[in-house]
Amino acid sequence: MNTTFVLVHGASSNAQSWVPLQQELALLGHRSLAVDLPGHGAARQPAAYYRNPQDLAELTEAPSPMAGIDLADNVEHVIAAVRRVAEHGPVILVGSSMGGVTISAVGNEIPELLGRIVYLSAWCSATTRTMAEYSTSPEHATNLLDDAAPSAMIGDPEALGAARINWRGVAGELFAELKAAMMADGTDAEFRALLNTLDPDETMAPATADAQLRAEAWGRIPHSYVRFTEDRCIPIAMQDRMIAEADDLTPDNPFDVHSVDGSHVCFFNRAREVAAILAHLS
Repeated sequence: MNTTFVLVHGASSNAQSWVPLQQELALLGHRSLAVDLPGHGAARQPAAYYRNPQDLAELTEAPSPMAGIDLADNVEHVIAAVRRVAEHGPVILVGSSMGGVTISAVGNEIPELLGRIVYLSAWCSATTRTMAEYSTSPEHATNLLDDAAPSAMIGDPEALGAARINWRGVAGELFAELKAAMMADGTDAEFRALLNTLDPDETMAPATADAQLRAEAWGRIPHSYVRFTEDRCIPIAMQDRMIAEADDLTPDNPFDVHSVDGSHVCFFNRAREVAAILAHLS
């Protein structure tokens, strides 16, 4: 039976971000399923986000579809998708960026249903309870997103129950700063195309120990890490630290490591290269 890649997006994203990669996987003869995590996807977002011109006052106050959603909801949603698709053959679970937190927790829960788990420059914690604990480490020092993204935030996170970024309103110097952080190896048109796929809101609920790798569960699954060497959101030093810590946790089942000389979202603008690596793993 054919393998299916189940693709899990990162923060403020949705299934649309995987379209270029899914096209390349299909051209290589592979099946894939991109999930919208709870509260994500264009149909769930405030209507004000898509109006042109935007009504910023309305968007600032619009209720958030992410309010009350946490990691447990993401994990339950992905597990349900994996269970359904596993009826038709082996599953390779793939996550990017913050999607790594979700796939780690899924791996802890259903290792028997996963043929492999793959991190595309994604968060993967063997030693800390929350990703926030990494943010003050030396390996995170070359991150550019933490300084740029707050300038695009609107609304009161406490009132909304979510952090809201107006990606569709990004322009000028902020556009350049975010592009340097997320897609320095792409064109302005490619980056604008990515921004137009993003959701405005993301949960503020922290990842807990549920996402910390467990050797007896996650550690049983063959796992691969695709390093994006020019990443300025999860710097390469941080990626290498997480790989090393996971290998210390499961020395008899270390990461299978690959590299792409690309940015944080190079699976979007350099999908052919990333698809070739995934196809090799199937």
